[in-house]
Amino acid sequence: MIVMKFGGTSVESAEAIRRVAGIVQARLERKPVVVVSAMGKTTNKLLAIAGAAVSGQLEQSLTLLAELRAFHLRESAGLNVDAPVEAHFDELEALVRGLAVMGELTPRATDAISAMGERLSSIIVAAQFRRCGIDTAHVDSRDVIVTDRRYTHAAPIFVATTAKLQEGVVPLAANQVVVMGGFIASTEDGVTSTLGRGGSDYTASIVGAGIGAEEIQIWTDVDGMLTADPTILPGGHLVDVCSYAEAAELSYFGAKVLHPATVLPAIEKNIPVRILNSRRPDSLGTLIVKTPPASTHPIRSIACKRNITLVNIVSTRMLGAHGFLRRIFEVFDRFETPVDMLATSEVSVSLTIDSTRSLEAIRAELSEFAEISVQSDQAIVCLVGENIKSRPDVAARAFAALAGVRPHMVSLGASELNLSLVVDASQLNEAVESLHGEFFQ
Repeated sequence: MIVMKFGGTSVESAEAIRRVAGIVQARLERKPVVVVSAMGKTTNKLLAIAGAAVSGQLEQSLTLLAELRAFHLRESAGLNVDAPVEAHFDELEALVRGLAVMGELTPRATDAISAMGERLSSIIVAAQFRRCGIDTAHVDSRDVIVTDRRYTHAAPIFVATTAKLQEGVVPLAANQVVVMGGFIASTEDGVTSTLGRGGSDYTASIVGAGIGAEEIQIWTDVDGMLTADPTILPGGHLVDVCSYAEAAELSYFGAKVLHPATVLPAIEKNIPVRILNSRRPDSLGTLIVKTPPASTHPIRSIACKRNITLVNIVSTRMLGAHGFLRRIFEVFDRFETPVDMLATSEVSVSLTIDSTRSLEAIRAELSEFAEISVQSDQAIVCLVGENIKSRPDVAARAFAALAGVRPHMVSLGASELNLSLVVDASQLNEAVESLHGEFFQ
C-alpha cells in the first residue's frame, strides 16, 4: 500500500480533480490510500466566514458562505458527480448562525468550521473516482484519527489512531481505493479537531505509519524540493534525494513544500516520503529517506523564513550566574511563543521568533530583569546539508559570498545540519542569490 496526499492546488477545481483521478488510476496496483486537502483556499474562506459571523456581520458572512457553496456546487457539477455538497453546507450554515448568536469563536468552534473544507473535498474526490470506474471507499478521517483536546493544533494519540486505522482502513484498502480528508481528526470523545494549518501532510504521514505503507507520496504543484525558494530565485535545481533530518530542517526553516511535522511518523517507521508534481506526474520528484546515497556536495538546499523578529536581551546579571536562561525561556513558554534561533554571550542573549502576538507582554516581563531591544522585518537564511559537519570550508565560503550583506546573528546548529543567518528582510533576495551562486554555480 502507498499513501498519496494531494494538496489544495491539486484539487482546486474540477479539472484538477480529474487530473488526480488519472494519477491514482495509473497506480491502482500499489493499492493507494488517498488523502486530500480542502479545495484551493477554502480553509481561509471558512475562517473569514466565521470571523465575520462573530463580529456581528452575519449578512456578510452568509454572502461569503453562499459564494463558497456556489463554488463547490459548480465544481462538483463540472465533474457530473453526485456528492452531498448541499447537506454539508446546510450544516455549515447552522454553525455560522450559531456563531453569530454566541459572538465568540472558540478553538473548538474554529475546528468545527475549518474541518468542513476537507470533509467536502474528500466526498467530491471519492465521487469522481467512482465515476471513473475506480472502486472507492470514503472514510471520514474523524473516525480513524484520534487526538488530544488542543483544538486548532491537536496532537495525535498514536496508539488509538493506529488501532483504528488497522481496523477501519487496512481491510478496505485491500480491495478499494480509500479516500480521506487531511488535517481533520477527532478527540477521544468524538469532537472534531484539527492538526494545525498544513496538517494534511501530517495526516498522510500518520496514515502511512498506521497502515505500514511502503511509501508516502506528497503531491503538490512543484516538482519537489528545490535548491532555493522559487519565489526568490527562479530556476533552482531539483533536489533528487535527501535525508529525513535534512527535510525536517528545510521544512522548519521555510521550505513550504512539506509540513515540518510530516516526516516524524515516517522516521519512526522508516517509510520513504516522495514529493511529486500533480501537474507533471512523470517527474521523479524528491525522495526523502533515512540514509541517502553519499554526496560530495556540501549542502542540499537553501531555505529561508520571512517575517522574523530578533529579540536582544542584555543583563549584567548573567555574568557568572546560573538559571538566567531558564528564567528567559520560562517567559516565552508562558506565552506559548516558540524560539527559532538562539545565540548567547557572557551578558546577552539574542533569539528569533516568528509570532509577535504576545511580544509586548513578553517584552514587559523580560524588562523586569534585563534591557530589551527588538529588530523587526528580519529573515532567516538557512544552508542545510549533512555534509556541513565534515566540510570546514562551508562557513568561510558563505561569509565570502555575503560580502555585501550584514548578518545580525549566526548559528551553526547542534545537529551540524544547518548554518543559519539572520539578515534584514530587505537583503533576503541578495543573500539567497549570492549563496546559491556560491554553492550551486
